[in-house]
Amino acid sequence: MDTQIFKKYIPEFTEKTAAFYDGTLSQKDYKGFSGFYGSYAQRGGKANMLRLRMTAGRVTKEKMAFTANVIREHQISRVHFTTCQTIQLHDLQPQTVSDIMNQALDAGIVTIGGGGDYPRNVMCPPLSGVEKDEYFDVSPWAEAAGEYLIQLITAKKMPRKLKVAFSNSPQNITHATYRDLGFAAADNGKFEVYSAGGLGLNPRFGVKVAEDAEPEMVLYYIKAMWKTFLAYGNYESRARARTRYMQEALGGPELYKKAFLEKLQEVMDSGEDLRIHASRRPVTKKGSSTKISDRRILEQKQKGLYTAVWHPVGGMPDADIFCRLNDAVQKMEAVEMRLSPDETAYIINLTAEEAEKILKITCDSAKSVFETSVSCIGASVCQTGVRDSQALLEKCVKAVREAGIPDGALPQIHISGCPSSCGTHQTGVIGFRGGMKKEDGKPQSAFVLCVNGCDRQGKEQMGREAGAILETKIPEFLVKLGRTVADSGMDFLQWNKKNPDALEVLAAEYTA
Repeated sequence: MDTQIFKKYIPEFTEKTAAFYDGTLSQKDYKGFSGFYGSYAQRGGKANMLRLRMTAGRVTKEKMAFTANVIREHQISRVHFTTCQTIQLHDLQPQTVSDIMNQALDAGIVTIGGGGDYPRNVMCPPLSGVEKDEYFDVSPWAEAAGEYLIQLITAKKMPRKLKVAFSNSPQNITHATYRDLGFAAADNGKFEVYSAGGLGLNPRFGVKVAEDAEPEMVLYYIKAMWKTFLAYGNYESRARARTRYMQEALGGPELYKKAFLEKLQEVMDSGEDLRIHASRRPVTKKGSSTKISDRRILEQKQKGLYTAVWHPVGGMPDADIFCRLNDAVQKMEAVEMRLSPDETAYIINLTAEEAEKILKITCDSAKSVFETSVSCIGASVCQTGVRDSQALLEKCVKAVREAGIPDGALPQIHISGCPSSCGTHQTGVIGFRGGMKKEDGKPQSAFVLCVNGCDRQGKEQMGREAGAILETKIPEFLVKLGRTVADSGMDFLQWNKKNPDALEVLAAEYTA
């Protein structure tokens, strides 16, 4: 794909960004404009963020080197791995944003369409192609879908925030079964296709619209999704201009499926050739006979090769560590980084010796399952955020560490600063979303507790809202929960399964 075609848009961004910072363009108007470029003004209007799209979560050596060079050149200290498998750069001054945006295109990184109402980054399991238990490597088709959607960024009347995801196993870590369009791999080498799902306000699980879809036909389904929305989407209400509302508008899942398949047939009959001519990419690197074992090391299906797991707390990597990691990776054959929807980074195709080096560099990684918890960027940065999710997670991690809660006694939790579910709070076994609670007749900062969500394919479940807890009490609640589970001699998942009501009973002391 020729990324240079997007350079023509950057001068207008530079001009309007300057107008915003000199006070001649309102914050509201600037926000409505800048999202198209993958950039927003941060809360307070003193700096911008920029979202680097990493199609299918794949950070090649070239893209990693570009990101590290930019971090060093502009002395960027705040970086975020997002739940849409992108890299966000924060605290950028106006001209810096334009410069990075322009340079990114030369590195094959498109920021255009990274925000606003435009198609989002296509998602893919981070270990696709190297994971032992996957049905098949879905990454070539995910990348092709990503390139196709980038070309549709400026198309008229697209669904808002169109999110497309691929999964390679029932783990469903990309939530393919409840995205706007999801391709879930099956054991026969084909896809089940789900449509019109989504998290956030009025969440919906996707409708299964097809089985046995051939991988080469993926783009036909994407175009059918677009045509279905053109015919039945709600353009009158911006809040309802999302695909999930079409289930209700068309009279239920079965009627939605019928409408989708009619549009799919139209696309098939159009004569347009949208077949993807891709193939699975074999890993040809040879591993060594040396072995390595560590809780942050995964064995790949390629003999003698390993993946190193790096989860900076809150998905906020130390900028210096990112740069040093890049320096090391550049010297290693076939090694690259993959981003996960839970803000974990995976460094794949490592020999045991290389893996040892990566472990030493990524010393800021989470020390327990709980510390891998997911958080959006939070209200200290995000204009639409209600609560500071990152600050809450930091306080919780500190409290749990000080209390000596053992690993496994608490699960990975999911925190969103507002109902938009950027922290995917609705599908975590424990989730929190920013809100408020009256205490002594006065509104206080709080988070609504969601319990027992599940994202595994075939067992999908939205978490049930169990009441609001004062922000100041959440660390105490989690410490008490962790101690209760630890005293049982079980890990959290075992305890929760054996005592299905105990979580809410314990939480009732804090939600009352």
